[in-house]
Amino acid sequence: MTIELYWLILSVLFTSILWIPYILNRLIEQGIMKALWDPDGEMMTEVPWAKRLMSAHVNSVENLVVFAPLVIIAHILGISNELTEQAVVIYFFSRLFHAVLFTLRVPVLRILSFLGGFYAQVLMIISLLS
Repeated sequence: MTIELYWLILSVLFTSILWIPYILNRLIEQGIMKALWDPDGEMMTEVPWAKRLMSAHVNSVENLVVFAPLVIIAHILGISNELTEQAVVIYFFSRLFHAVLFTLRVPVLRILSFLGGFYAQVLMIISLLS
């Protein structure tokens, strides 16, 4: 397995479990039956950190939709170099920090971590186009 695929799998795993804390909060906050009996999926939390984590999760999914295909295309084309290896590590930690900083309400660092993930996307695109 390449370094790029390894870190992509970690990024997918992280994104796929990011919902767990805010759903647990919803179960505690609203009770199991009320939280589960929401036919329209419209029940929202009133807890600020959980709202922010939900937003961070949505943002992670949106960015993974861009990043994952870039890594997969690089893998299919056999493109693996120092730049692509750095990009996947930068992406993972940028998204991790973004979720934590968003949840903890740290504005400037949150934006910088978001930009780190975007920077990783740019690195992958540069590698694919060069």
